[in-house]
Amino acid sequence: MPHDHHDHLSPSGHPFRADDDVPLSYWQCMEIAIRELLIDKGETTAAEIASQIDAMDSRSPANGAAVVARAWVDPRFRAQLLENAADATREMGFDIGPLNLIAVENTADVHNVIVCTLCSCYPRNLLGLPPDWYKSRAYRSRVVKSPRAVLREFGLDLPETTTVRVHDSTADMRYIVLPARPAGTERLSESELAALVTRDSMIGTGIPLSAG
Repeated sequence: MPHDHHDHLSPSGHPFRADDDVPLSYWQCMEIAIRELLIDKGETTAAEIASQIDAMDSRSPANGAAVVARAWVDPRFRAQLLENAADATREMGFDIGPLNLIAVENTADVHNVIVCTLCSCYPRNLLGLPPDWYKSRAYRSRVVKSPRAVLREFGLDLPETTTVRVHDSTADMRYIVLPARPAGTERLSESELAALVTRDSMIGTGIPLSAG
């Protein structure tokens, strides 16, 4: 009878974890075939592909936080961000590709929340990979019906006088929330302000950290 290793340690001292080697899926095989064909035809190189993968892996919420902090300190940039977020982020050197990026601003009266009800559309080029909960069916279905209840589960209990607006992303349109600047941050530098911007505050399920 085969041994059950789940309660045993590996030789390295770490808990045993079974190999996750499984046969390649149809789409994985297609990706490998197309990639190798493009390299063979001279359309690209393995180094160029590796470079693009590294660039994608380097994207993180810190990029979006820098955009938000710039909007907090620069009225001209803030106006541009709200008018055309794609062009504004490109101005800062962030390549978001051909997607239509829309910035929505939180105020004392309005709070914005982002979702993709169909799948997991998300401004990955600016914020990196979406959190697992963003892709879950529970979040995608519930936040459009009961946004206040969902926000409370994230620890955000908004006043009844605050209007909550839910924005549904699509395949060619992404949203980013411009959260309200925290009070007491007038003397902070742009980089210090960026450190207060959380990933969830740019999705709308949270707010920035306080100055303290």
